[in-house]
Amino acid sequence: MDVIQLIDKAIIAALLAGTKIREVYFSPDFDVQIKDDQTPVTLADHQAHDEIVKELAATGSPVLSEEGVHLNYSERKSWKLFWLVDPLDGTKEFIKRNDEFTVNIALIQDCQPIAGVIYAPVTGELYAGIISQGAYKLLKPQENCTFHHLQLSGIKLPEQTIPNEFVVTISRSHTNSETEEYIETLQKEHGSIRVVTKGSSLKMCMVAEGTANVYPKIGKTMEWDTAAGHAILKAAGKNIFLPDLKTELTYNKENLQNPHFIAI
Repeated sequence: MDVIQLIDKAIIAALLAGTKIREVYFSPDFDVQIKDDQTPVTLADHQAHDEIVKELAATGSPVLSEEGVHLNYSERKSWKLFWLVDPLDGTKEFIKRNDEFTVNIALIQDCQPIAGVIYAPVTGELYAGIISQGAYKLLKPQENCTFHHLQLSGIKLPEQTIPNEFVVTISRSHTNSETEEYIETLQKEHGSIRVVTKGSSLKMCMVAEGTANVYPKIGKTMEWDTAAGHAILKAAGKNIFLPDLKTELTYNKENLQNPHFIAI
């Protein structure tokens, strides 16, 4: 399969996972549990994971999912091409029922994201990007949607710029004093700025769209939180760097936790 065929599989997987997520979201019981790292997980996380793994099996590439088995680095360090998945990014937002959660699927080659899909199951926003092919957004896609459909019917990203305004997007549920200090630095540099809080990978989507200028993350994230958004950002001509704004974020590290980063 070429990259477009692979990302078509990822789009279908994300949409199928979205259906499972909506079923749980509109049910009375999420079956919320707390994992060893003290983060919540729900029935929707597990069902979305199962759908994605089943759909991506046909591609023949290994899947590293937040809700799957995390193989030792000795086993995965030789992977040249693999899927990096967060079946339900923004579980806290899911539990709060504020609609700001996503399905994240990224294709990683040689430690770099080359394509990605992000789907918001309740709002129906679908984002997909392939480096050298562009990034696109489509609202309420059909169940048989492909990357070609996005190119024909979607909006090419970035779709707009923000004149005379500097917009910073930050986490709705995870912020800290270091982030506030960074925002103060931006205020000194740009004057008046607007801060927008958003859940899950939708912050990276805002930067890709051009509705936000920057997303700083000074805090803990894992590789599956950022990989799909990183691919879409790169396909839209943006990127994710470490705080030096020169070193790009990489993937399939021995420690799957990301360092602090700036999406811009």
